[in-house]
Amino acid sequence: MTVVTLLDAAHAAVSARPEDEAAHLRFYERLADGEMFLLLEREAEGDSLDPKVFDLEDGPVVLVFDREERLAEFSGGIAPYAALPGRVVAKMLKGQGIGLGVNLGVAPSEMLLPPEALDWLAETLEGGPEEVEAVPAEFLAPSVPEALLAGLDAKLAKAGGLAAAAVLAGVVYRDGRRGHMLAFVGAAEGAEAALARAVSEALAFSGVASGEVDVAFLQAGAATEAMARVGLRFELPLPQAPAVPAAPGTDPQRPPKLR
Repeated sequence: MTVVTLLDAAHAAVSARPEDEAAHLRFYERLADGEMFLLLEREAEGDSLDPKVFDLEDGPVVLVFDREERLAEFSGGIAPYAALPGRVVAKMLKGQGIGLGVNLGVAPSEMLLPPEALDWLAETLEGGPEEVEAVPAEFLAPSVPEALLAGLDAKLAKAGGLAAAAVLAGVVYRDGRRGHMLAFVGAAEGAEAALARAVSEALAFSGVASGEVDVAFLQAGAATEAMARVGLRFELPLPQAPAVPAAPGTDPQRPPKLR
C-alpha cells in the first residue's frame, strides 16, 4: 500500500501550483513541524551529530526523510539516523552553507532545498511576537483569511494542555486601532511564550502580515464572554502524557551540534 504523508500532499500542491506562494509556505510549515529522519555518518554520541554529507554539483547536502522506512529504502537497509523535528534540522544547518535533500529517490515529495532556503526557514521560526499594551473597546466578528484559520487550527491542535481554549475576534481599541485578537483562556503557567510563538508561526506560514492578530492571555470573565458572543472559539486538546524524548535534538531551542 502506498502511503501519502502530509509532506507528500504539501509537495504535490507546490508541484500543481508552482506560482502559489501559500502552497510553498504550507510545504515549509509541514517540513518544520514534522518529524524528520536525518541520515548520519555514524551513530550519535552525546549531544553531537555527524550527518552524512553528499557533495553534489550544486554543493554539499544532508538528507532527511519523513518516514523511517523511506530512509531504509534509500540506504538499502539499516543505517544510523537521528529523529528530529524539521525546525531543529533547519536551525542546526543555518549558516552552514549546506543544502537539504528531502526524501530523495524514495517519494513523490523529493526535493533539494538550497542553503538559502534553510536560512530563511530558520529565521522565520526564530521570529517572535512583540509585546504591546492596548485596551479593547469593542469586539466584532472575525474576518481573516481561511488560510490563517487553518493554520491556527493546526497549531492549536498541538498545544494540548497549554490552555483551556482560545477565542478569535475582531477588536477595536480605545485609541481607534482595529485588528484581531486571539485570546487564550486559562493558559498554563509559563506557557505564554510557546502559545504566542505558535500564533506567530501560523501568521508567517499563512502568508498573513505579522501584527494583524494580537495575542492576549485571559481568565474566564466578562472580556472572554464578550469575545465569545461574536468570535470563533478553538478548543485545545487535553494534555497527553509526554513522550520519551529521542536524543539528541528534540528541543528546538537546543539543536544538536554538528561534528
